[in-house]
Amino acid sequence: MKKVLLSVGILLVALAFVVESRAQGTSPIRLYVLDGGALESDPTRYRLTPQEVRATQLSITAFLVVHPRGTLMWDTGAVPDDSWTPTGRPVSKRIYLSDGRERPVTLTKSITGQLAEAGIQPSQVTFLALSHAHWDHTANANSFASATWLTRQVELDAMLPSTPPEVPAPSTFARLRTSRTIAVSGEYDVFGDGTVVLLPTPGHTRGHQALYVKLANAGGVVLAGDLYHYPEERTLNRLPTADIDVEQTRQSRVWLEGFLMRTGARLWIQHDLTAAAGWKKAPAYYD
Repeated sequence: MKKVLLSVGILLVALAFVVESRAQGTSPIRLYVLDGGALESDPTRYRLTPQEVRATQLSITAFLVVHPRGTLMWDTGAVPDDSWTPTGRPVSKRIYLSDGRERPVTLTKSITGQLAEAGIQPSQVTFLALSHAHWDHTANANSFASATWLTRQVELDAMLPSTPPEVPAPSTFARLRTSRTIAVSGEYDVFGDGTVVLLPTPGHTRGHQALYVKLANAGGVVLAGDLYHYPEERTLNRLPTADIDVEQTRQSRVWLEGFLMRTGARLWIQHDLTAAAGWKKAPAYYD
């Protein structure tokens, strides 16, 4: 009888440990990659020649992190989902920027459509974080206005200034003005367990940030935003020509390399077309 009671006791302790572990958020974290298409680009903007890069086009990607304590949407693509209709074949769209430039993007799937394939609706997303305010990362931000927006104060001020611009225009992130917002600083631990951390990497914009995700099986990855565009910037040590503060970009890259060394994480360059082609896409995921 004592052996039976001891076995039952061990079983109860084990069950309690499992329940407590799940409550503390130690269940596997999932990282979904969302394909936002390909953007025509000019490597010379990054002090590279077309001959030095594997592909001149840049990939557009967004990501969803599913954590036991909530979900985080990271970047939202380059083309608003409500501006086009997927056909199952590549669709070409031209984005007209406020400065008069025209940028061609080719895409096949919508961001929210890929989320739906993973069983997620925008209204279910707990947190929204953008690497920065540029158009190719914010196109569907309005769809996540019900989430808590995690941003750097300096980026918030640039995106939604208190004084409206002289010539107002529809904005893909205007609805974030009504979102619950947390102005983060330093390394911000989203879920409080060190597995999903926003990293300060200013330079491309003043409030640019990267995202560290620690996965149980795939290991740690850092989503680089626009700290790099081409992998050759990293291997050839080239700096862009048009960042807000190029010297700050250099310092952020040095700091991030140290972070990668300390954590053993891999760097995912979001705009790397060749690498992105090999990432498995939603509804598949990394864990």
